[in-house]
Amino acid sequence: MNNPPRRICAVTGTRADYGLLRWTLHEINQDPDLTLQLVATGAHLDPAADSLTAIHADGFVIDAEVDMLLVNDSPRGIAKSLGLGVIGFADVLDRLQPDLLLVLGDRYEILAAAQAAMLARIPIAHVHGGEATEGLIDEAIRHAVTKLSHIHLVAAEPYRQRVIQLGESPQRVHLVGATGLDVIEQLVSLDREALQRQLGYEIGETHFLVTYHPVTLEDIPAPQALQPLFSALEHFPEATVTFTGANADPLGRQFNEIIRSRTADRAHWHFVHNLGQQRYLSLARLSSAVIGNSSSGLIEIPALGVPTVNIGDRQRNRLRAPSVIDCDDHEEAIAQAIAQALSPDFQARSQRRESPYGTPGAAQRIHRVLKETEVLGILKKRFHDLHGEVS
Repeated sequence: MNNPPRRICAVTGTRADYGLLRWTLHEINQDPDLTLQLVATGAHLDPAADSLTAIHADGFVIDAEVDMLLVNDSPRGIAKSLGLGVIGFADVLDRLQPDLLLVLGDRYEILAAAQAAMLARIPIAHVHGGEATEGLIDEAIRHAVTKLSHIHLVAAEPYRQRVIQLGESPQRVHLVGATGLDVIEQLVSLDREALQRQLGYEIGETHFLVTYHPVTLEDIPAPQALQPLFSALEHFPEATVTFTGANADPLGRQFNEIIRSRTADRAHWHFVHNLGQQRYLSLARLSSAVIGNSSSGLIEIPALGVPTVNIGDRQRNRLRAPSVIDCDDHEEAIAQAIAQALSPDFQARSQRRESPYGTPGAAQRIHRVLKETEVLGILKKRFHDLHGEVS
């Protein structure tokens, strides 16, 4: 008698993590020995995001939604959202009865799903663990999800070592590379004319693509946090600038409101809340530099051959390609970093497309691990002590 297909429940909470999971989801969906269950939560359920449309357009069925967003994006509101998420995922997982939960990254929506799965005794597979981002609450969330998880799918060898250092069995930690490299390999780029038609404005020869998220472990008011970036960009009046929306983090809505207001009275500055993966990466490829503090600037953008100006501490300690320029979050430092990115020497360096995250193919590697790993008895974890068993 054949075994029933293994049910893999994947959770997506933002346009970013969906883009990184997309090709893995296709691999699962095409395998007759696996059944994909897809749960949308977090920012996907914000009407302004309009990201569910892209998921449906890719041919996926959303099996459940967990609405956990509150209007208030203060730390208190986010904590309440986390609680709502645990409640919602408890109900959804009880209904879907998956054999394995698949999560990616370090956001509080993912922590909610992982907590509910752990209490429901559902094994958890975690993608992109072992990384470090010292400026964010995501740092603690990522490592917490690692300890709740049973299968680890990491992007680079230093991250594999860090997950083992956290006490996870080396046999359960798989080096698969960065899923973002699959995104680049599969990308069908839009050309300049197509992008301009869709966006409704001209993309200048000098163009900056900017994504700037709140730094959640700092207590800086939103206007004060954004002003150095705005002032630095004004050093380059010849450039057109496209801002994308901030995450649904504390202060995220305030960031978006301020950016929307600033771009309204500048002819060459534009705000697009959600570009979508194809437009985002196509626009990045046409950009002179990608600026901000998003992880995409460290993982995907170097593979496009475009310089990254990485601002502040949000991505501190992540692996970097030679095409990434780090700078402090002050006007002069940001302006100097942008000028360096525009220099012919640095543009040539970026064109080498060097990456510390391996080669494309992460989706196939993840698929193989999810299919072949024996999950019977996997819930009982023994702490892997680097110095041997502790008596």
